[in-house]
Amino acid sequence: MTINLRKARTIIRKTFEKGREMGLKPLSVIVLDAGGHPQAFERDDGAAPGRYEIAFGKAYGTVMLGMPGSAQMARAESQPYFMGCVNGAYGGNVIPVPGGILLKDKKGVVIGAVGVTGDTSDNDVVAGLAGIEAAGLIAES
Repeated sequence: MTINLRKARTIIRKTFEKGREMGLKPLSVIVLDAGGHPQAFERDDGAAPGRYEIAFGKAYGTVMLGMPGSAQMARAESQPYFMGCVNGAYGGNVIPVPGGILLKDKKGVVIGAVGVTGDTSDNDVVAGLAGIEAAGLIAES
């Protein structure tokens, strides 16, 4: 199973709504399928144009390694050589910080990842979790 476009758009819409509710800076959100391919992306009005690459990097590392950005950051701090090699293997596309959230279905199967960027990494996660919950999916952050 993978994430469908309807649920991906719900995640993005509800993430933006949560960000506005929290008074966050403009967000950018990407939803990747289980193979690391973009299903949907949106950059809110006022968000910096380079945010696509950051959102993608957060989500890509998450889905390809099967671990959320927070776990990747801990790994990068304890084993920087490993994460450096991983990033090299994945063409420099991994950004190992919070804001990369693993998506699972109700059976616990990984179906993709969400990458949120624009505010602090911790706030990005809070907004993303709201979007994922609204879509009826399970998040690992």
